[in-house]
Amino acid sequence: PQSHSELELPPMAAPPVSDHPHSPGDSPLPTDALLAHPQPPSAPAPQPPTASRFLIILTAALAVSTSYLLLLRPPFSAVSASTASFARPLSKLPKPVVLLISSDGFRFGYHHKAPTPHIRRVIANGTSAAEGLIPVFPTLTFPNHYSIVTGLHPSSHGIVNNFFPDPISGDSFNMSSHEPKWWLGEPLWVTAADQGVRASTFFWPGSEVKKGSWDCPDKYCRHYNGSVPFEDRVDAILGYFDLPVDEMPQFLTLYFEDPDHQGHQVGPDDPAITDAVTHIDEMIGRLIAGLEARGVFEDVNIILVGDHGMVGTCDQKLVFLEELAPWIEVKADWVLSRTPLLAIRPPDGVSPAVVVAKMNEGLSSGKVKNGQYLKMYLKEDLPSRLHYSESYRIPPIIGLVAEGYKVEMKVSKKNECGGAHGYDNAFFSMRTIFIAHGPRFEEGKIVPSFVNVEIYNVIASILSLKPAPNNGSSSFPGTVLLPSE
Repeated sequence: PQSHSELELPPMAAPPVSDHPHSPGDSPLPTDALLAHPQPPSAPAPQPPTASRFLIILTAALAVSTSYLLLLRPPFSAVSASTASFARPLSKLPKPVVLLISSDGFRFGYHHKAPTPHIRRVIANGTSAAEGLIPVFPTLTFPNHYSIVTGLHPSSHGIVNNFFPDPISGDSFNMSSHEPKWWLGEPLWVTAADQGVRASTFFWPGSEVKKGSWDCPDKYCRHYNGSVPFEDRVDAILGYFDLPVDEMPQFLTLYFEDPDHQGHQVGPDDPAITDAVTHIDEMIGRLIAGLEARGVFEDVNIILVGDHGMVGTCDQKLVFLEELAPWIEVKADWVLSRTPLLAIRPPDGVSPAVVVAKMNEGLSSGKVKNGQYLKMYLKEDLPSRLHYSESYRIPPIIGLVAEGYKVEMKVSKKNECGGAHGYDNAFFSMRTIFIAHGPRFEEGKIVPSFVNVEIYNVIASILSLKPAPNNGSSSFPGTVLLPSE
């Protein structure tokens, strides 16, 4: 996305709520695939000299005996550890509070190469994902922000791109579309409002949409305005903690456009990224200081996330659709989204299967520049781990491009150098951050990476809300949260 970062369904069955977000026959989740680092074969252990072998056996026997005796001791240490692993009691606030913060385009690892003392403090005293948070596919701003707050994949919540047409109504969705017909599922502010829990939103995609008991009240719902300084946004959030207890929201959202803006302009490795990340860290510091001044920092569950990562797009890593003309003419009005997610809807009478076959034939011929870095699919043939085939809003033809490559219609010699996202969510460069602190999060805990659809259930659990049907795992909150009692 370049700003706010970047594209009525008929009744639809509720997505399954499952402890296993993918079916037994599906490919592994990106979490599984990306964390399965192959281990080199172990070398045979060297045999100790004969004289030493007896001592080793004796030592092992003594260790086993000691372990057995320890098992017979009263389990006072286990009780102590268990007691320490419960959520910390609230000291000032009467009810649990969750503040969900998004830093758009915050690629995992940015905080390691910039001065980020406040973010590092939160990591050291809270819970974070070891190798980052995995976005949903496509790794774009609106689909991912809405997945975070609904627990649904884009094919279920309907926001399948940042911009897209509805093939039935002919209407087009853009980032200013607030009609409820586009936004399926149930976001957290609706879940909260429907269950009598007060919520507030400060610039979160979908928050201006009136659904259920949520009507975007002026006092608690800010309409998007990218010119509002980040400092003013933080101060507005802090102001909610000055309200009387019965007016204070329990669920709050806060959104920052950076460092996505800089990432698109200069790529992920430019000093401008360091400056942007440092500014985000200063905003976290401003927030912490304000909460501490009010005596509530330790009572607030803060969850800091991004929506996707970023990858550099330099060196003319381009695929030109015009070069496919000897095989098939891909017309501009067929192409609904070009790069990095290529989405094509041919007109009636043109077989999507034939289009895919001819495009792949040309791309693999060796006669199309960088053709080997683009592969076309019928959407039903996409890897199942992408969860990107079920919605009729998704065009029938999807092209997946290699990391860092882009697709253009016509041949050119331009060499724009910047950054992009929207790629396969299995690419590590698309990962973002999950960093949390508060009474329900253990100090210094590192958890395995996970897909962002799990966050909905985590927040619902903290606030004791009954979750709406979603694609997350009902047991997942127990892996990142301290038990409340």
